[in-house]
Amino acid sequence: MPGMNLKSLNLTNPFVVDLFRHATFVTLLVWLGAIGAVILLVGLVTGRVFRFNSTSTGEAPARRFLRWSFGTLWLLDGLLQFQSAMPLGLGNDVVGPLRSGTPGWLHHLMSSAIAVWNAHPVTLAAGVSWLQVGLGVLLLTSSGPTSRVVGLLSALWAALIWTVGNGFGGVFAPGASLLFGWPGATIFYAYVGVWLAVDGERLRSRFPAVSRYVLGGLLAVGAILQVPPGTGFWRTGAANAWSSMASTMSAVAQPSWLASVVRGAGHVARVGGPVVNLVVISWMLVTAVGLVWRRVAGRRWPYLSLAIGAAVLWVLAQDAAVFGGLATDVNSLVPLGLVAVAAMPRLSGERLSTGRRHRIPREAWSSASAVAASFAAAAVIVAASAMAWAPFAGAETTMFLAQNGPATSTNVPARPFTLIDQNGASYTLGQRPDRVTVLTFLDPMCWTDCPLLAEQLKILRSELPARAPLDIVAVAADPYHETLANVRHFMSLHRLFGVKDFYFVTGKLPAVRAVWRAYGIEVTMKPTDRMSIHSDFMFIIRGGRIRWIIGDDPLSATSLTSSSVAELRHLLASEGIA
Repeated sequence: MPGMNLKSLNLTNPFVVDLFRHATFVTLLVWLGAIGAVILLVGLVTGRVFRFNSTSTGEAPARRFLRWSFGTLWLLDGLLQFQSAMPLGLGNDVVGPLRSGTPGWLHHLMSSAIAVWNAHPVTLAAGVSWLQVGLGVLLLTSSGPTSRVVGLLSALWAALIWTVGNGFGGVFAPGASLLFGWPGATIFYAYVGVWLAVDGERLRSRFPAVSRYVLGGLLAVGAILQVPPGTGFWRTGAANAWSSMASTMSAVAQPSWLASVVRGAGHVARVGGPVVNLVVISWMLVTAVGLVWRRVAGRRWPYLSLAIGAAVLWVLAQDAAVFGGLATDVNSLVPLGLVAVAAMPRLSGERLSTGRRHRIPREAWSSASAVAASFAAAAVIVAASAMAWAPFAGAETTMFLAQNGPATSTNVPARPFTLIDQNGASYTLGQRPDRVTVLTFLDPMCWTDCPLLAEQLKILRSELPARAPLDIVAVAADPYHETLANVRHFMSLHRLFGVKDFYFVTGKLPAVRAVWRAYGIEVTMKPTDRMSIHSDFMFIIRGGRIRWIIGDDPLSATSLTSSSVAELRHLLASEGIA
């Protein structure tokens, strides 16, 4: 029986997956192709086409490395966003848990972002996918002024994700650890984006010095985070933090060899927790000192130590981070290691190159660059436009449909009945034949589904014109609490008295039961229960006939209200109520 929040969303709901694929690979892809062709044509006509890497302008090796490596990361992140579970899962399952421990203002900001995502999951999921693919390809295929602009765009986008999507990378979360993702992958994307936005000579001269202090400080703080006993890294047995995390991660769908490696690392931590943690802390501190100590400046070993250690821990502690269906990036240790490599003295100290010899002719590279970068720029423009417009558009019905499936169209007689409304007046279904009626069933004592259904109806009526010919009728669905006092208490508690043309009707139990039977509403309750369990359905009635039967089992944790209201408005519009 529907009701009581017993259902949970299937993140790979076939209906939603089809919507997502259509929006991603049909709707947006058509726009991407059209705009990309225009950009390419304009570039060819004006002679201002995107340049590939450093064939025509000098570029510092460190800058080229950052551009290629983080361009690849953005491209991979975009591809990860194409995973089928993203529309329904990213808001509640990825961003939601990261709110833990955040300050009130940040918690509110992240909750607002989740609500926006849940109102437009398909549009935003498709937009994020193509935006990140576009950023990645643009970084890979353009140098000079173009790449500086793209670097700034990637820095701004990464900063936004780090704030509202990562909760400042888990800085406020209990048990924050460099091993488990602190301070967030996207903070490194933002850091690198800022450097790519400056001119090449400034990056060559300033990036190594600034980065070695940034990396050294980061490692020092990471070591400090590992020290407190409450973090669980000093413990042995199942209480060990690393062992517990390894057990959780290795259960995710992934190659069996990788799961075995992760479980093995967790077993080592489980047996030798204090020793393992001491080794990790020592590695962080020694590497940090090597990075910031002037006597060691110019040597490669601290950078190699950080890069190799990050790669090893990325596998052992972060389980390669890309499996499970909801991975949005490669986690923090890969970009951390890439920044360390780029800051390495020999790589960052080399001066600007004046061009390189290619096996493929320069013209071919330039042409390939122009095509790829034109369509990548189109991807960024199209995705950003779609995402910017989404919050101002009406909510999608995606979440509602994922929870309840499509409404059933029908054309059968609506069984009339006469009961008493909240004001003690007689109400007869269809007493105003020129109006459309939304009929539902609410338990006056319910504190789970029924308040959510009532909120949907309240919002629905507030979004329609005052003159809309619509009646909203709720029938009491509780065999032991069906009095007018019960009905009035519910309406007062949930502020329903001010809702225009709203009727909460009840009557003698035999009469109310007859209405339940007529509309197929199952009501289960014992005298000792505090509320009933009943079917959650709504009916749209016009001209004395049921036009739509709507299963509406709300799930408050997924912010379904806006999606449910959108579905009701869509169905009412088909009956002339808009």
